[in-house]
Amino acid sequence: MTTKKVLVTGAAGKTGLAIIQALAGRQHHTRAMIFREAHTPLVHSAGAKEATIGDIRHRTHLAAAMDGCQAIYHICPNMAADELSIGRSVIAIARESGIEHFVYHSVLHPQVEKMPHHWQKMRVEELLFESGLNYTILQPAPYMQNILAYWSSIFQDGHLPLPYNPDTVINMVDLLDVAEAAAIIIGKANHFQAVYELCGKENFSQREIVQILSEMLDRPVKNQFTDREEWAASARENGLGEYQVETLLAMFRYYEQFHFPGNPFILTQLLGRPPAGFRDFIGRHIAGDA
Repeated sequence: MTTKKVLVTGAAGKTGLAIIQALAGRQHHTRAMIFREAHTPLVHSAGAKEATIGDIRHRTHLAAAMDGCQAIYHICPNMAADELSIGRSVIAIARESGIEHFVYHSVLHPQVEKMPHHWQKMRVEELLFESGLNYTILQPAPYMQNILAYWSSIFQDGHLPLPYNPDTVINMVDLLDVAEAAAIIIGKANHFQAVYELCGKENFSQREIVQILSEMLDRPVKNQFTDREEWAASARENGLGEYQVETLLAMFRYYEQFHFPGNPFILTQLLGRPPAGFRDFIGRHIAGDA
C-alpha cells in the first residue's frame, strides 16, 4: 500500500510532533488531529499538511478526521483514565472509514497490571487483535527526552530528582528513533499484524545516568531522592488529576521493585542501525540539536 494520507491523533504533544516530522521527512501527507486551534501553527511547523480540530472522545469529530485517510497513527492523551473507551471508539470508526493501516502507540510491557496506564494499553491492543484491521503496535520504552523536564535542576543545581531508588534500572529510548521507526513502517504491508518493542541500546541504573551526566557536563550531578508523598502533593497542587497522580505513584513503585529493562534488537532491525545511546542523546542536546 502506498500511503496517501496519514491521520495522527494527539498530534500536538511531543510524540505527535516527532511522528509528524518523521512522516514528513518520508514524504507522507499528514493530517494532524488537535484539540485546540492554537496548536495549528505548531503541527504545521512540524510538517503536517492539514490540521483538523476536534475532540478524540467525539465520534463525529473522529469520523471527519479520518475521512479520506488511508492510515492512522493513534496516540491517546497521556494517562487518560478512559483510554480503553477512546481506543474502542477510534478502532470502530477506523473500520467504518476503511482505514488500511492502524498504527497504535502503546508502551513497553503493557502486560503489567500493576501500572494502570500500561494495562489499559494492553486492553486496547486486544481490541486491535479482534478488529480485523491491518495493525501495527509500537511499544516504546520511556523517552530519553523525559529527562529534559529536569534539565534546569541538573544543569544549575547538579541534582536529578528521583522518586525511586537510584539503583533502579530503566531502558530509555530516543523519541526521534521511535518516530523514524514509525515513519518506516506506516503503510507497509510487511509490517501488518506486528507488535514491536522499541528500546534504546542500554539499560542504565539512575546512578549510572548521573555519572554520565557528570562526565558530559563536566560538573558533578547527583540523584536527589524525592519523597513520593511530597511529590504527589506537589503534583496535585500543580493541577495533575487524581488518576494521573495515583498511576504515576504505581509506576514509581513498580520501577523500584522490578526495574524496567528492554532489548534494542527490534528497533535496530527496523532502523537498520543501532538506536541512539544516552550519551548520544545528551551530546546532541548539549550541542542544541536534541
